[in-house]
Amino acid sequence: MEPIISVRDLYKIFKIGDTEVYALNGLNFDIYQGEFIAIVGTSGSGKSTCLNMLAGLEKPSKGSITITGESIEKMNEKQLVAFRRMHVGFIFQSYNLIPFLNAMENVAMPLMFRGVSKEERNKKALEYLELMNIGKEANRSPNQMSGGQQQRVGIARALVIDPEIIFADEPTGNLDSHTTEEVLALMRNIVEKQRKTLIMVTHDPHIASWADRQLRVVDGRIVETVIRKESKIEEEILRENGAPPYTVVEKQQEGEAR
Repeated sequence: MEPIISVRDLYKIFKIGDTEVYALNGLNFDIYQGEFIAIVGTSGSGKSTCLNMLAGLEKPSKGSITITGESIEKMNEKQLVAFRRMHVGFIFQSYNLIPFLNAMENVAMPLMFRGVSKEERNKKALEYLELMNIGKEANRSPNQMSGGQQQRVGIARALVIDPEIIFADEPTGNLDSHTTEEVLALMRNIVEKQRKTLIMVTHDPHIASWADRQLRVVDGRIVETVIRKESKIEEEILRENGAPPYTVVEKQQEGEAR
């Protein structure tokens, strides 16, 4: 089994006067197709910088990031835009829906940039809204929907292009606890059934415990890796590779707080 993402010796260094600040300090890890990964850490730990590096939104100071066999740190901005359009979906904390478009139009938007006809993209958008159990909200604008419904629209928009990788930045940060659990269960279900690779950033250990594997980051370094108990994809990685490409520190069940 080959990793879909490989990160080697990754650094992000900012200069403040004569001082060098290490936002990322030599990260090394692999991520495999079908994994739900949580990058966990407090504010300033480097978790969001790590996500931005993986998404090609920031350039590393040094190191390599290989995604689907391509070295994205060597790409220019035009190449990165094309790469993200073909391979990556995004789920945001603030939903980032276009207020003057209805739910179906928001979901269909990424397909327009691929040249898909209006009839076909609306058909596919409705299909994914129904997958999110909000097909009845297709003609509603964002301000007519609850936060949970808006986030489901955001997830549908990320999925509609059939991406290999989904990046989620604090995707439940604006939701109440009940809706958070519903959205996390939905995301787990999508990952397992559609074999998507989902990489989520969060500061909350309980939210992170829904992931197959947690990468806990402190001061730009991965300080421990936590494996979800009875994770089928982690068992498959172990079986195919002979040994995990990381250290198993502890195991947790879905929904457990540490």
